[in-house]
Amino acid sequence: MRHHAVSGPLPVAPGKNRARGDDWRTIRTLLPYLWRYKSRVIAAVVCLVAAKVANVGVPVILKHLVGGLDPKLALLAVPLALLVAYGALRLSPTLFTELREILFVRVTQRAVRTIALQVFRHLHALSLRFHLNRQTGGLTRDVERGQRGISTLISYTLFSILPTLVEITLVSVILATRYDWSFIAITASALAIYIVFTITITEWRTHFRREMNELDSRANSRAIDSLLNYETVKYFGNESFEANRYDDSLERWEGAAVKSQTSLSILNIGQSAIIAIAVTLIMWRATAGVVAGRMTVGDLVLVNAFMIQLYIPLNFLGVIYREMKQALADMERLFALIEEHAEVRDRDAARPLAVTTGAVAFEHVDFAYDAKRQILFDVTFAIPPGRTVAVVGPSGSGKSTLARLLFRFYDADRGLISIDGQDRRDVTQSSVRAAIGIVPQDTVLF
Repeated sequence: MRHHAVSGPLPVAPGKNRARGDDWRTIRTLLPYLWRYKSRVIAAVVCLVAAKVANVGVPVILKHLVGGLDPKLALLAVPLALLVAYGALRLSPTLFTELREILFVRVTQRAVRTIALQVFRHLHALSLRFHLNRQTGGLTRDVERGQRGISTLISYTLFSILPTLVEITLVSVILATRYDWSFIAITASALAIYIVFTITITEWRTHFRREMNELDSRANSRAIDSLLNYETVKYFGNESFEANRYDDSLERWEGAAVKSQTSLSILNIGQSAIIAIAVTLIMWRATAGVVAGRMTVGDLVLVNAFMIQLYIPLNFLGVIYREMKQALADMERLFALIEEHAEVRDRDAARPLAVTTGAVAFEHVDFAYDAKRQILFDVTFAIPPGRTVAVVGPSGSGKSTLARLLFRFYDADRGLISIDGQDRRDVTQSSVRAAIGIVPQDTVLF
């Protein structure tokens, strides 16, 4: 056996992750997990539309109530049916909204659970090389944020974006069919300007969020790695070095956070200005219509109520869009873990290992953690049944590597490793590891 003074794997280039900003691909990855409960999804959407129809109906009933008032008789002239309808419509949005929540909560939570379990299983299926090259703190933070991002994206899409779009459509139809063209023109123009402004500024802000995520993961990784290796830090008196390294990551995260908040303020000011100008113009046109006799006081109340109902959720649309973009950015890293290639995989026709005598053989085995630094060169030896064999050599000679290859944490670059004449690559990994007993050098409490 020839040696090379390397005792463990060297860093390798990470696998290709999904392209950044590929939001539609992230959404397409999520959809199959939701569509497994399509009946609940469809029922929730029906409740959503019903809630918005009822919500838009409230100002319409209010218009007729105001228009039907007799100044002399006051409440006596108010049609009882309209009052009942007004009360029912006031209740209906809340009723349908809660029904939608009840129907969809299982879909959301089951999707999060299914994806989290899939990621957990996949991480266990990845090779030892992947885990030795990844920092546990950053990995767990990516998984945590990704799971939270799934709930955020589903919640905002179904419960905020879609209802707002439905309400905008209903209000626009009423304004276009019942009133002067200027009302729908002002509304449509304001919506277009608002959406373009929001998307433009939010896209600009997204890279600040990505930078914050990366720096947050890096700071968390450094903190956890340092604390896990507390004894080593103490041996070399490196407490100050570790603290400075951690503070460096926090300082850079702080800078990204300040930029993110500043850009948020710019976004909020612009959105509020667009909405204020649009509402002012709408009310000016409505007031002019009442003065000219083309509109009633009820129409003025209706238009005002529509604008309030429309622009209040629209005011949060920018915040929701930003949160959705952040959730998608968080989910990218989670789904990238699912797509991470498993270096060691069972073959399609792999069968369980059949142990008879327990003979082990290495035949002409070459192996390198990195192509530039080979560890094992043409290693050939056999361990007969019932014999005790010791592998002796200096640190870095490849002793631990032999055990890792036998457990099939890695596949050899060349040669054959067999147990009772069976190539490890032809049997399942779980059956190989179930047949081998190991006493680790270090005691691990887990």
